[in-house]
Amino acid sequence: MEQEAWQVLIVEDDQRLAELTREYLESNGLQVAIEGNGALAAARIIAEQPDLVILDLMLPGEDGLSICRKVRDRYDGPILMLTARTDDMDQVMGLDLGADDYVCKPVRPRLLLARIQALLRRSEATEPVAEKTRRLQFGPLVVDNALREAWLSDAGIELTSAEFDLLWLLVVNAGRILSREEIFTALRGIGYDGQDRSIDVRISRIRPKIGDDPEHPRLIKTIRSKGYLFVPEAAADMSL
Repeated sequence: MEQEAWQVLIVEDDQRLAELTREYLESNGLQVAIEGNGALAAARIIAEQPDLVILDLMLPGEDGLSICRKVRDRYDGPILMLTARTDDMDQVMGLDLGADDYVCKPVRPRLLLARIQALLRRSEATEPVAEKTRRLQFGPLVVDNALREAWLSDAGIELTSAEFDLLWLLVVNAGRILSREEIFTALRGIGYDGQDRSIDVRISRIRPKIGDDPEHPRLIKTIRSKGYLFVPEAAADMSL
């Protein structure tokens, strides 16, 4: 039985760009809808629950950051943010509010498609399949890849989808340094360009959530010029 096409919602007020993007994505097997009014976008995302949202940062009615903030706790699918700005703060804020990835305008169609496919593959791969059921525990920290939930001293940890994926990647490779290149390839299906700060932002957000000290981290350590290391011994020694 043939799988139904992935449903993508483009929230973009530039009608020509939105139509060209839809045409390209549909030619590559996706089903695409467009919303040009920021004021209507949040309600539509929540109501329609598309498989992925492409969300422009600058919109009439309501900006992309505000929309992301509104829908994140009621929409579990990936959000790919588009930004015409090169300012890191926009990208950091988008990731802070729960966006899963971002692409800078002008958008190269093949790059956009690659990012979309990587997010959709990741979303599909994280469905709770029996043979992939796994739970890891390090002292008071428990991470469950089937439920996609984590706990610290039996209290649930609030993690975005992207944060959970990164945490799981780190804990399943506990004791081994993961380079940024490895992390990008595993989570996005693309190589690291040497400038993207999204992984660093997520690490800084995950640390306090799992009881790590942001100023002097012991659980997730930054290894200069190499990458990140989850230290299982540090978790086992955590005081409850």
